[in-house]
Amino acid sequence: MDSNTTPYTGQTLIDLGFTPGPWFAEALAYLNANPLAGDDLRLYLHSVAPEPVQQIDPFTHPQTYYRNLRAENDTERDNVDKVFATMDEVMKTPTAEVGAVMPDACPAGPLGTIPVGGVVATRNAIHPAMHSADVCCSVMISYLGDTPPKDVLNAAHNATHFGPGGRPRNEHWELPGDLDARIRQNKFLHEEKLLYKAHSHLGTQGDGNHFLYVGTVASTGETALVTHHGSRGFGAGLFSEGMRVAEQFRRRLSPGTMAKNAWIPFDTPEGEAYWEALQIVREWTKLNHAMIHDATAKGAKAPVSNRWWNEHNFVFKDGDLFYHAKGATPLDDKFVPDSQDGLRLIPLNMAEPILIVRGKTTKRNLGFAPHGAGRNKSRTQHIKSKGGRSAEQIFREETAGLDVRFYSKRIDISELPSAYKNADTVQRQMEQYGLGEVVDRVLPYGCIMAGNTGRHGRRKRRR
Repeated sequence: MDSNTTPYTGQTLIDLGFTPGPWFAEALAYLNANPLAGDDLRLYLHSVAPEPVQQIDPFTHPQTYYRNLRAENDTERDNVDKVFATMDEVMKTPTAEVGAVMPDACPAGPLGTIPVGGVVATRNAIHPAMHSADVCCSVMISYLGDTPPKDVLNAAHNATHFGPGGRPRNEHWELPGDLDARIRQNKFLHEEKLLYKAHSHLGTQGDGNHFLYVGTVASTGETALVTHHGSRGFGAGLFSEGMRVAEQFRRRLSPGTMAKNAWIPFDTPEGEAYWEALQIVREWTKLNHAMIHDATAKGAKAPVSNRWWNEHNFVFKDGDLFYHAKGATPLDDKFVPDSQDGLRLIPLNMAEPILIVRGKTTKRNLGFAPHGAGRNKSRTQHIKSKGGRSAEQIFREETAGLDVRFYSKRIDISELPSAYKNADTVQRQMEQYGLGEVVDRVLPYGCIMAGNTGRHGRRKRRR
């Protein structure tokens, strides 16, 4: 543009070969107040334009990852092959440094999606899809002395809430003011709809594989309460906004990377804000567990002698490496700032003991262990495999001797023990690959789950 008679617009700069960006606004304001033309115009624009972004391509071959599982029959072989196929694609992501797959692994979506039971360490990059929408899915245990397990389960049924959505407005549990303030100050969390979910979803556990489990500690005989759930709609909202921002970076930094593996660079304002948002969601989730435990203990008139927790769907930072654990339990205390004695919980299925483990980082495990038993078949495949028998008959056979309740009052056979991998196989492979030492167990008395809420037909991922 060599004439000063026409206002400068964004198209003027694009025609001169510049890429649109936030800097356009300031440059256009200056040019329309101080018209330039010819070489003077180009010199000015080159002086204020940001340096061109160096785009990076995905790796041609997967980065190293450790395969801490093996197939022991044909059903497992199909599952394992699919896990490795998708992990191969994940490990081509250009930020990836190293990864691992746990014995409970199963696919979680289309090829290139991090599997359940996958761990991926990336440099200076947070990948929302690698922690998934169920941010900070986690487990907490409370030791309740010699309170009868039945009393605890009855009190829990009155205290907790399962199913989609949150509590009715007139039944909201109180969110602490300091946590509310931090949510309002974070650019990823301050939207009113997320604030509402932060309030309304307190005291709820959702559906799917989330549970409330009551049992007895093998070493002491104490009654124990264990809950399993994530950050509910509050965390899911953060995930959605994180994916939107990550996609903006992907288009600019690495358009060849799969959209599902987009990332937010940590050394950006967006990256720092997202990391802080993850810590807020972690604090909210821990609070949610604790409030359910406190309400249950109060209802059962039970003393709480000890309590601890750990997450297994999260991002853990060590220097400039970010360890994305999609259904993997952190063993190393450096990943768990509120760790107690290095102890971690690994549930298997409602009829099996919950494992209490402790472990150290090795080359193979990267500091992680399984998060449970995982699945060899999808929910739909499992339900089809049970055709010809009623849900009530299957339920009676698989839960004999246990007090198992579904909050919706409808049996969900996709959450019964046979829907999961063989618990002995998972434990055997944990020992084989050095994935934590079992130091105690919580023996099952009973549990509460959401039950069939009518939403499984829309679920295609194995969780």
